[in-house]
Amino acid sequence: MVKRIVVGAHYGLRDWLVQRVTAVIMALYAVLALTWVLIERPADASAWQHGLHGRGVRIATFLFVLSLAWHAWIGLRDIFMDYIKPVGVRLACEVLVIVALLAQVLWAAEILWG
Repeated sequence: MVKRIVVGAHYGLRDWLVQRVTAVIMALYAVLALTWVLIERPADASAWQHGLHGRGVRIATFLFVLSLAWHAWIGLRDIFMDYIKPVGVRLACEVLVIVALLAQVLWAAEILWG
């Protein structure tokens, strides 16, 4: 019987593809947001609130936040798996990152729909 030992973050095509798709989503959102800022030139908080008021903008913003969290999770998980060898320390780092990312996603949802 061969005992398989996972020694690195080699998750294959799925994670590679997720990183690329989330990067494209974030880049498109950034271009659209920059275009809006250059056209509208919001000067105060009420102008920013008005710009984020539409349902489509809130959905796109939340999709950006989800993409950012997923992208960050895959990247940090791979870094942890490659460079943190003690399993307990690696697990603690992964749990802290998961909690932080989930908190940020929930905070964004509260801001956008709260």
